Amino acid sequence: MQETHANTFLEQEKLGTLMRKYSVPCIISLLVAALYNIVDQIFIANAPYLGSYGNAANTVVFPLTVVALAVAVMIGDGCCAFVSISLGAKNRENAHRSIGNSILLSVGSSLVITAVYLIFAEQILTAFGGRVNAETFEQSREYFFWITLGIPFYMFGQAMNPIIRSDGSPKFAMISTLAGALVNIILDPIFIYICRWGMMGAAVATVLGQILTAALAIWYLCRMKAVRLEKSSFRLSGALIGKFIPLGICSFLSQISLVAAMAAINNMIRRYGALDPIFGQAAYAQIPMAVVGIVMKFFQIVISIVVGMAAGCIPIVGYNIGAGRRDRAKKLFQYLLTAEAIVGVVAFCVAEFLPGQLIGIFGASNESAYYTEFALRAFRVYLCMLPLACVNKATFIYLQSLGKAVLSTLLSMIREVVFGVGFALLLPVFFGLNGVLYSMPVSDVLTFVVSVIAIVYTCRELNK
Repeated sequence: MQETHANTFLEQEKLGTLMRKYSVPCIISLLVAALYNIVDQIFIANAPYLGSYGNAANTVVFPLTVVALAVAVMIGDGCCAFVSISLGAKNRENAHRSIGNSILLSVGSSLVITAVYLIFAEQILTAFGGRVNAETFEQSREYFFWITLGIPFYMFGQAMNPIIRSDGSPKFAMISTLAGALVNIILDPIFIYICRWGMMGAAVATVLGQILTAALAIWYLCRMKAVRLEKSSFRLSGALIGKFIPLGICSFLSQISLVAAMAAINNMIRRYGALDPIFGQAAYAQIPMAVVGIVMKFFQIVISIVVGMAAGCIPIVGYNIGAGRRDRAKKLFQYLLTAEAIVGVVAFCVAEFLPGQLIGIFGASNESAYYTEFALRAFRVYLCMLPLACVNKATFIYLQSLGKAVLSTLLSMIREVVFGVGFALLLPVFFGLNGVLYSMPVSDVLTFVVSVIAIVYTCRELNK
């Protein structure tokens, strides 16, 4: 009985306090997770023997790691929302069994993805624009092989992170991810600059950090607070999986659609960059891909904050909905939208007024003037609608926390697949290489119109 009531403070404590308590560790966890790839790219970019070729290779492989992340967060976020709702409704049986099933799903799916990546490596890298030139492809292949070996550890750690938060331990979730990232940060310069292992060194440092995060997650699962895992927890139940997986579909789509968009963007860059008088030259062909990868890394940092704030609210919203406290759920939605809009405005100012400083972090001093010129334009155009993007993402995730899997999924598909991929393919036909940059702001403006309708609908429903 004590375990069942362990989370009752979610119904009683001030919402502002709860939001800080859950969102801040979640933000830090996601930022740290994002730093794995970003740190690799920073050290790669500043190694003269890798430079923009290594940067471009990192950009090619990045969406392939997101595929693994997409499956992991679908399992983890879906289970987190379901566990929170179950605990709010005092249904401990569903809570512990869903966690056991999510563990089995994360392990099984990670092994399948690893096998597919190892078997079809060359075809996959080609599909994501890796053949922009020979040097980029070779570095992509080396980096991809070693990163693939760490996929099972990466997916397990990322899937368990939201589940640990749902158990009332957001700080431990943050610390476990932070520990892995620190290992990566420490080992990257050693492997890249001292050992001169190149792309392999960057990847091995990342994998070692992911192994530590996965080990800490296992340690915590044996000591959970609100629920206790039992032998029966690990009996696969199709009915139970069918309940919590749909709650994570929004998280899956938000990540997997990024993969589709990056595949479209990388191929449009390769195609229309070849027609550009500057980037059509072999010596500069990798620059647009490397630059767009850097812009996407900054966007990933912003979205990590946005998603962290919203995902941190999932246990709070889920518990209060399960307990019948719609008034608290609505008030938290208002807090969340305001905070997300502020984050978007601050990020917009950084992208528009400090792009030179941002690209300097990624080794711009070692590159040509064409690199800097294209990077400045990419930051200012691609990210000019960041405030709207932040509000859109918060709306999707909040609907997910309410258990509205269908509506949340539909909105995500409109933004990420219909608009995101569609405009990435369409606009370059009319505007060439610049059309790739226009695709992001156009998608965010049109999605915001849909999001406003969803926000009004949700608030009215919570008033009932």
